[in-house]
Amino acid sequence: MGSMVSTASASLGSLWDEVSGTQPDPDAWVVVATLVAAAAVVLPPGLWRLSRNAITIAHEGGHGLVALLTGRTLTGIRLHSDTSGLTVSRGKPDGIGMILTAAAGYTAPPLLGLGGAALLGGGRITLLLWLATALLLVMLVMIRNAYGAVSVLVTGGTFVLVSWLAGPQVQAAFAYAVVWFLLLGGVRPAFELQSKRARGGAGDSDADQLSRLTHVPAGLWLFLFHAVSLCSLLGGGRWLLGL
Repeated sequence: MGSMVSTASASLGSLWDEVSGTQPDPDAWVVVATLVAAAAVVLPPGLWRLSRNAITIAHEGGHGLVALLTGRTLTGIRLHSDTSGLTVSRGKPDGIGMILTAAAGYTAPPLLGLGGAALLGGGRITLLLWLATALLLVMLVMIRNAYGAVSVLVTGGTFVLVSWLAGPQVQAAFAYAVVWFLLLGGVRPAFELQSKRARGGAGDSDADQLSRLTHVPAGLWLFLFHAVSLCSLLGGGRWLLGL
């Protein structure tokens, strides 16, 4: 019995060392290739309609996480095939908690990308993959529709497969591609929202909800979304490229 406990403790210790330790940076061509690959699924409209689902997961996850952190009760999250989503929480209909929750959607993907770039800049490739898997698992518990559950399961399953079965080079390439995608994909939604509002649409967008909550024009909230996403891309890009 004692030897079994000792073996289990050693295995856990080894696993923790692997997760918390550092891994070597990939070659420069891998970093550039993953940047090109991420751009290839963000820039073309056809591929963006598919890949945007992953940005929606981060967007709604941001709403949900901040709702919990600010003391609100998270009721559920729904993801739809048109890449829209809905996060419902209970609590005060106004105040700082509601404001931060509403502001977290458009800012979540680029900020997650920035955090991921910081981890990769420090060689924490395995830690990034495990943290992403854990966040997706927590989000899955709050999903309230079939399409959303399948989307999160497929995304989380991909992270699990890469984390457990792929070699270090594949893990590094995957992690860099994901972070580049969050940084680049986090920029486009704010421009799409701005375009919709210019045509008289998206009247109940996050920016409009924030405007009603704070009496600050929706255009200024759009400016904040742009500033966060573009600054995250610049800062995260510098970390990833080692500049």
